[in-house]
Amino acid sequence: MRAHRIIIALLVMASFIIAPVTVGSVFAAEKVITVATDATWPPMEMVDQNKNIVGFDIDFLNAVAKEAGFTVEFQNTAWDGIFAGIAAGKYDAIISSVTITEERKKTMDFSIPYINAGQILIVPNASNAVVLKDLVGKNVGAQIGTTGSFEVKKIEGVTLKTYDEIGLAFEDMATGRIDGVVCDTPVAADYALQKDEYKDKFKIVGEPFTEEYYGIVVKKGDKELLDLVNKGIQAVQAKGIDKKLEAKWLK
Repeated sequence: MRAHRIIIALLVMASFIIAPVTVGSVFAAEKVITVATDATWPPMEMVDQNKNIVGFDIDFLNAVAKEAGFTVEFQNTAWDGIFAGIAAGKYDAIISSVTITEERKKTMDFSIPYINAGQILIVPNASNAVVLKDLVGKNVGAQIGTTGSFEVKKIEGVTLKTYDEIGLAFEDMATGRIDGVVCDTPVAADYALQKDEYKDKFKIVGEPFTEEYYGIVVKKGDKELLDLVNKGIQAVQAKGIDKKLEAKWLK
């Protein structure tokens, strides 16, 4: 009889021990999203001096998570294997300056667009130019064969100077050889806002004048997570949080 009571007592204790662990584990699994990012693309995603992953994308997704009611664990992942990893289930999502394309949509699902990272104009701080037409009669640099160079060519009266590498264009602008540079918004932000040799000399003006939208990637068919992410993005955009982050990282 005594042995019987001991067995019952042990079973009751076990129910109190096991149940909270099981429930807690399920709750955590529902609320924590593992997200891959290739933290080599400043200022969108990068590793800071304290070895923390930081950047526009990081702040943006944390804001999305807060609005949608989940938390994020970031996983630094090399670009060359990042899409294979989502297909294999190594993580739940990707945020890594991923351009939404029809080809990519065939093998993965995208959130609604969260930023236009198209071509933008960078000028010296003393310049009054806001758009390319303001630089008629002047020289504007872009990397050869890029969308930026094609956009400069469209403006009659603006002289295009091309470069093998965009950094050379910024060097020329710093010495006064050219009056503006056109490139992708994240590249512009990196050179004009992050690099010590340029951040006090240049400014980004106007808005992107081409369309290259970034989206958050989830595994093909994961509608539940996609809906949750989109819910958070819509809330962030409705509250203007994304514009504040753009001002912090990209302006």
